[in-house]
Amino acid sequence: MEEQKVTTKPVVAPVAPVAGGVSAPQDRGFNRAPRGAKPADGQGRGRGPRRGGDRRPREKERSEFDNKIVSIRRVARVVSGGKRFNFSVSIVIGDRKGRVGVGLGKAADTALAIEKAMRDAKKNVITIPLTETRSIPHEVFGKFGASRVTISPAPERGVIAGSSVRTVIELAGIKDIWAKIFSRSKNKLNNARVAIDALSKVKPVKK
Repeated sequence: MEEQKVTTKPVVAPVAPVAGGVSAPQDRGFNRAPRGAKPADGQGRGRGPRRGGDRRPREKERSEFDNKIVSIRRVARVVSGGKRFNFSVSIVIGDRKGRVGVGLGKAADTALAIEKAMRDAKKNVITIPLTETRSIPHEVFGKFGASRVTISPAPERGVIAGSSVRTVIELAGIKDIWAKIFSRSKNKLNNARVAIDALSKVKPVKK
């Protein structure tokens, strides 16, 4: 038997017609530049600007009020299935220009409780008529729950106060003032609210 010879034809890349009637082989990626290489001037297509524009994080607008947390407590509520725990946050806000407020917020998360307390404090902001020396013109007395406080002007003595009453006075921007708590209450929220009650009774000086 005669052996049959098998002949193989070389694979030729298909050609594509170009202008002028001359055919050129198609580029299937074998002659492309390596990934990451920059194309020469006038060659290749560079990537345009990314979609979405500038994705840098925007700076948050600063609030007009400064704030300070007075107390954070974990409270429990008894239900049929057991106990449910939440966080109770009391906060004082003020612009240090005569406006101050106290708020309370409760939630299962501390961040959400602080946000609620901030909203509550902004609803209860009071404006205090200050003198030219950034003090109050006369003595006032406040009462809230079991807390009692007396606040009076003290020229050139700075801020003489304690507990959360001092926090309220500082965030209100009051100077040269004296405050005395006449109760034994250790509740910081009530002490802050009694200071708000007293300062809300300040009357402007008639000129």
